[in-house]
Amino acid sequence: MSNLVTSLPHQALAAKVPDNHLPFETLKDIDPLSGILGQERAVEAIQFGVAMHRPGYNIFTMGGSGTGRSSYVMSYLKSEAKRRQAPNEWAYINNFTENHRPKAIEFEPGLALEFEKEIRSLIDGLMATFPAAFENPSYQQQKGAIDRAFNEQYEAAINKVERVAVKIGVAMFRDASSVSFAPMKDGKALEENEFAALSDEERDAFQEGVSTLEGLLNEELLGLPQWKRASYEQLRQLNLDTVKEALDPLMAGLFEKYKDQADLAEHLVAMRADLDKTIIDQMADDKVSENRDETGRRQLYEELYLPNIAVTHQADGGQPVIYESHPTYRNLFGQVEYSSDQGMLITSYRLIRSGSLHAANGGYLILDAEKLLTDHYLWEALKRALKNKILKIEHPYSDMGLMNTTTLSPQDLPLQVKVVLIGSREIYYLLQDADPDFQEMFRVLVDFDDTLKRNKDSEFAFARLMKDRVDQEEYANVTRDGVAALIEYSSRLAEHQREMAAKIGDVFELLGEADFVRDMAKDQEITADHIARALKAKKHRTGRVSEKIIEEILEGTVLLESDGYAVGKINGLTVMQIGDSHFGAPARISTTVHPGGKGIIDIERESNLGQNIHSKGVLILSGYLGNKYAQRFPLDISASIAMEQSYGYVDGDSASTAELCCLLSALIQVPLRQDLAITGSLNQYGEVQAIGGVNEKIEGFFNVCNARGLTGKQGVIIPKSNATNLMLNDDIVAAVEAGTFHVYAISTADEALHLLTGIESGIADEEGEFPEGTISARVIQRLEEISKLGDEEDEEESDEKESVKAEKSKD
Repeated sequence: MSNLVTSLPHQALAAKVPDNHLPFETLKDIDPLSGILGQERAVEAIQFGVAMHRPGYNIFTMGGSGTGRSSYVMSYLKSEAKRRQAPNEWAYINNFTENHRPKAIEFEPGLALEFEKEIRSLIDGLMATFPAAFENPSYQQQKGAIDRAFNEQYEAAINKVERVAVKIGVAMFRDASSVSFAPMKDGKALEENEFAALSDEERDAFQEGVSTLEGLLNEELLGLPQWKRASYEQLRQLNLDTVKEALDPLMAGLFEKYKDQADLAEHLVAMRADLDKTIIDQMADDKVSENRDETGRRQLYEELYLPNIAVTHQADGGQPVIYESHPTYRNLFGQVEYSSDQGMLITSYRLIRSGSLHAANGGYLILDAEKLLTDHYLWEALKRALKNKILKIEHPYSDMGLMNTTTLSPQDLPLQVKVVLIGSREIYYLLQDADPDFQEMFRVLVDFDDTLKRNKDSEFAFARLMKDRVDQEEYANVTRDGVAALIEYSSRLAEHQREMAAKIGDVFELLGEADFVRDMAKDQEITADHIARALKAKKHRTGRVSEKIIEEILEGTVLLESDGYAVGKINGLTVMQIGDSHFGAPARISTTVHPGGKGIIDIERESNLGQNIHSKGVLILSGYLGNKYAQRFPLDISASIAMEQSYGYVDGDSASTAELCCLLSALIQVPLRQDLAITGSLNQYGEVQAIGGVNEKIEGFFNVCNARGLTGKQGVIIPKSNATNLMLNDDIVAAVEAGTFHVYAISTADEALHLLTGIESGIADEEGEFPEGTISARVIQRLEEISKLGDEEDEEESDEKESVKAEKSKD
């Protein structure tokens, strides 16, 4: 005969922090810990990933949010990058021969802005020098001489024709653009009516004279194009000489400074040639010069000659570490923008906008994997850039025919960047399965664990981390018992007495709320009491549904007993999740059994409310019953199991032990204690296995019992393997210590049956027989009766069929 399982002592229900683990009175007595708590595997991996410079060793950091993964990765990368040499800078410049293909120029750190400053100084010089150089008297005199020489040639030709016209009695008229002739008599030009009154001979003579004059005019002006061309060339050379004389001193310093840098020297030569054209177009044409004010001229110079700096670095600033919070194609790769000019979209190299890859080039780029993968085209473009080591600015959908506006094709930049993706485990495994390139390009996995080992060293390190947080947020000082309460809360989140949750963000959140409670109470330090009150307040804010469920149980709307006995009814323990709130909610499980061959029917599954794991747990019951009780005769029963008053989906196999006890109770009509609730997963050999949410489940039933009044007999039954997961609240620990509530830990279904019925389950002898009166003996006896009842029904049915055959043969 086995002994009845005894309840766990109150010391086993929560792992308190020993005093010697926190050797200080308050956090003021210790130094802060910067960095991350634990996570040795992840730290080692990121150190390797940063140190490895071979292609493909980009980094994927995975783990739960709030574990400190992002902040640690950022801080570590910055500390490492700071010790390394800053990469070169890049700027886009005008391509004077192919404007739609801007060039890119590389600068050493800090020199791009210096070059831009020098070009601005050059523009200032241009504004001061021009148009003054063209207004100089010397220039004006030379220009006037060229104009006079042309005019003199023209006037000489016209005057010659005019003298001939006077001799033959024809008047010649001229304006700026044409020469005309009119009849003349007695030195006076004739009107049209006077010309009409002339005789035919006089009119013919006039026409003949005009023809002669036109021929002479054409002959004299035959050299006019050459005169104009010569005058134009003289004026162009004068303009060039004037510009050269004024411009060469302005650019001499630039040519000298950058003579050894081939790209820049070539660009300056092209700029110098373009300046000749631009300045002459602006200044030599008086009309253009009059219509362009100083602001317009400065803007023109800037749009043509200022470098468009894509990225800058400080010489002693180390490598860049860039976090892109909104990874879109434009934000990563940059874009070419447009401006509107009289309804037309125009662009230039000055409207090229750099992206995060420009900023991170030569360093590190941190991206959220989930955000990145929302755009398949973006993911493919990033892989292509990393594989080819080329940073290209293009319209993301140009190859799909969705971009019709003429755009630029900036020069591609060499790309050397280490990408760090931060995401969940699900995304990591999804990429591994779905993308064959992923494993080749992200070979370093930084895996942040969800839990941390809890020991003396880690608890003290936890306290130092809290000290760092208190200093950063300027919270009040925290006492030793306050830190201990935070550690215990962290273990509660981890659901383990020897571990703490790596999701340190939740602990920081509680610390902030506790400081708020302290401030409201006008206290000087944060203590365990403030932590408890903050937890209670948070539970109250999110506890409407859980409180409503308890109210319905107390009112009898939801049927659940916490005292007495009942056949075929048992209290199961469940966990409900609504948003970020988890709470325990006890639920009644009922079973009915009758003869038949339908087996065990899961009503939840039949009504499409039972999910796969729950259905699996019910199916295991058949395996257990057959293995233990139906070795000598077939298992020939029909049973129905239901989670009472459950109208939503049910999943998980944590109710399978309760369902077995309830089933056997209904089978042999043995009542079960209703002052106990049970949870645990069952295997086919009757061993009770660990389940999740054990603390919430226990607290859910305790809250009901406490609301009705504790009797001293109430309690819960949990798997023994879950004992290390217990981190119960102080109310339950105090109740167990006072003997008014109990927590039992079991290893087998037999132990659960003993607790619930008070009857031994029994141990089989060598022949497989169980002692008389035990649960097992009674189950076998009842199953055998049902089996024989089925055999008798089969025999009666067979006899009836034989009788029918005999009657037919007589006929």
